[in-house]
Amino acid sequence: MLVLQKEIAIRHQLLERLAEARGRTDEIFDLVRPDSLYERPIPERHRIIFYLGHLEAFDWNLLRERVLDLQSFHPDFDQLFAFGIDPVNGALPSDQPSQWPSVADARHYVKRIRENIDEGLSALKPADSTFNPAGTDFTAEILLNVAIEHRFMHAETLAYMLHQLPLDRKVKRQRKPELIVLSVAPEMIEIPAGRTTLGLSRRDQNMFGWDNEYEAQTVDVPAFSIDKYKVTNGQFLDFVTAGGYENSAFWTEEDWNWRTAHDIRHPAFWKRMGQRWYCRTMFDEIPLPVDCPVYVSQAEASAYARWAGKSLPTEAQWHRAAYGTKNGPERDFPWGVATPNSSKGNFDFQGWDPTSVGGFP
Repeated sequence: MLVLQKEIAIRHQLLERLAEARGRTDEIFDLVRPDSLYERPIPERHRIIFYLGHLEAFDWNLLRERVLDLQSFHPDFDQLFAFGIDPVNGALPSDQPSQWPSVADARHYVKRIRENIDEGLSALKPADSTFNPAGTDFTAEILLNVAIEHRFMHAETLAYMLHQLPLDRKVKRQRKPELIVLSVAPEMIEIPAGRTTLGLSRRDQNMFGWDNEYEAQTVDVPAFSIDKYKVTNGQFLDFVTAGGYENSAFWTEEDWNWRTAHDIRHPAFWKRMGQRWYCRTMFDEIPLPVDCPVYVSQAEASAYARWAGKSLPTEAQWHRAAYGTKNGPERDFPWGVATPNSSKGNFDFQGWDPTSVGGFP
């Protein structure tokens, strides 16, 4: 009886997380004006209409035969929306909006898939959540986790993509009231030598992970110093003003070639008008918020670090600083063990734009 109750609880939890993940991505698509779903905010990526169908097609192609034992009702769409793209040899996609299905057809496809998946998952017997379907090595529980985490990953990348969509192509959301925070000054903190854990252990049956996250390894990290706060727009503005984008000494050869080829002279979302700098947020163009973390590429971040006489943290250093403790045991979260909430950070789209580096002590 206890095993059966545990399986039922796991299934309910997964279904709740699937519903939550759908809600998050639906919220993102709702930001796009209906007449703009065929836009391509990033030249290397698909048009937005692809992602509208892709999330459901991924779930459907993953679960349809392996878990639900259902037949396809639209094989062409199953294939069309199956895979994203990576540019080959620098070539950009050249498809036209007319080559894609109508928004109505795409939404109808999404609706039918959700109905079929929800009905199929609801009909599963409790024991079905742990069997190895279709002779694979993956249980239904693992496959559901894959579908959920895949969707959450797209929630992040879609938000990044839509940030680059022109402001007049989006349905504007009201800005949340600014946090009342004390001004903070740059400060370095000392992290003592210690161990940190990278990756996941296969012995932890309660934690889902991707294949590249295994196996867990313990790394000895020598003592180091690290900035207490993220680099702000104000600090990065000093780099820009000092000519950091014109001095190749701060850039690797590859990064410098990228900067010059694209004539990059400042962060992507910055804009100078007269003597003032402005920043394009998700829905507005506002005076540069100097106390918010700067939003730049790896190449720009590395160049800034060299200019500042520092370096970017390694993965091991980051984990040691974020999760380590003076006494040895590692924390679940940088602030301790408390579940993430609005007092701990900018979670779950409560704010669409970066917040002050001093906003969450």
